[in-house]
Amino acid sequence: MTVLSLTVFLPLLAASLLCGPRLPSPVLRWGWVVASALELALVAVLWARYDTPAEGTLAFETRVPWIPGVASDYHVGLDGLSLPLVAMTAVVFLAAALYSLRDEDRPRSRVAVFLALETVCVGTFAAADLVLFFVFFDLSIVGMYLVIAGWGHGERARSALLFFLYTFLGSLALLGGFIGLYVASDPHTFDMVELARQDPFAGGGTAAAVVLGAILLGLAVKTPTVPFHTWLPPAHTDAPAAGSAVLAGVLLKLGTYGFVRLGMTLLPDAWQAWAWVVLVVGLVSVLWGALVAMAQRDLKRLIAYTSVNHMGYVVLAVGAAGVVAADTAGAREVAVSGAVTQMVSHGLVTAALFLLAGVVLERSGTYEIDRFGGLAGRAPRFTALFAVAAFASLGLPGLSGFVAELQIFAGSIAAVPWSAVGLLGILLVAGLLLWTLQRLVTGEAGPATHRFSDVRAHELLAVGPLLLLSLAIGLAPRPLLDVVEPAAAAVVAVLGR
Repeated sequence: MTVLSLTVFLPLLAASLLCGPRLPSPVLRWGWVVASALELALVAVLWARYDTPAEGTLAFETRVPWIPGVASDYHVGLDGLSLPLVAMTAVVFLAAALYSLRDEDRPRSRVAVFLALETVCVGTFAAADLVLFFVFFDLSIVGMYLVIAGWGHGERARSALLFFLYTFLGSLALLGGFIGLYVASDPHTFDMVELARQDPFAGGGTAAAVVLGAILLGLAVKTPTVPFHTWLPPAHTDAPAAGSAVLAGVLLKLGTYGFVRLGMTLLPDAWQAWAWVVLVVGLVSVLWGALVAMAQRDLKRLIAYTSVNHMGYVVLAVGAAGVVAADTAGAREVAVSGAVTQMVSHGLVTAALFLLAGVVLERSGTYEIDRFGGLAGRAPRFTALFAVAAFASLGLPGLSGFVAELQIFAGSIAAVPWSAVGLLGILLVAGLLLWTLQRLVTGEAGPATHRFSDVRAHELLAVGPLLLLSLAIGLAPRPLLDVVEPAAAAVVAVLGR
């Protein structure tokens, strides 16, 4: 088994080993941490050994015949688009495992579900075959449904069902698009590398628009973009903290990653035709997510709507990258690079925010922001962590959000000047997060403040490294950009200069 395949399936193997015999609860929880740490170590090996692959190839490729009747193989590989997201996935799942160290609620089932979910998320990013991508993509829906329904709170059954129905219907549209690509290819294939080489819908046309439309619909639901975002706030509100961290940090990126990996590289001519639509949808998501977040009194719903805003930046960037004009290739490369950096940054920072929201609920039994105040004196470590996470989310220089948003808007505005309208979203979210921070940690103590205790060791170990990585990317982004930028240039080259 290759290192990449071992990286994909190690969490699932660990789940089968941990959940086979009847192990004590502490052994299960620490076993989850150890398995997640080993997964991260394997990703570090991949990163250390990574070299930018030649055009039309992937690094660490493995191809094994799987369903020969439809020319579908077990085909996995990585490039500068997928490797950073695999690394971010491993970090977020390790944070979820550390955060859950003291959780006694059915640890056997919880460990099994989360580890299996990690396998399907890593597998989605590594897949180089459309059928394999779809299998992993669909199984992620099942895994998150089980997390919300099994360990959530509030109206968890309803929220889990809403999440499942929305995203499953979206995945059916995605499957329809994949079948369209298979039918149009000659010879028929589901292999992404071969489809990119063939470009079966070269020149665009009605059929290409329909196929891309189906793929965009499935991915827009998963991202989610306006108007397909309504499943997200209840899913986050009623999910457990670790589940929300994984949902926002990783699962939303399956949609935005698909925009680049599937839409832009497999249907470049159709993408150019749809680019204005994608760009407008991104702008609407940026502004709508920020405005609706401002109306929230519930901390978790507020963070959920900022995710709509932040994913809107990614959609805006990839839309602007598809608007091909003379002398804008460099700007569009910057926009695509910013989109990938934003996926990584949002995964780290928003996972930290949702874990901290979990601390709030565990201490007080409520997410109502107005019931707090004065936490700076009672919980200084929580205050420091939440402040850094909020500053990273609003794009403060020195943190990862600034690097991502600078690239996105520098590239997008240079390519499409009126995309500068999206800068208003940054202003709104900055004001919103500062206002939220002020209400939580300053002023008079609220009724929920008096029983609030500071973050514990396992919570600090879960949240702290996420924010340290955001700081590292903000201060020294070059190691990440060295991996991302060649892949971004390759995407823009496919779209046309």
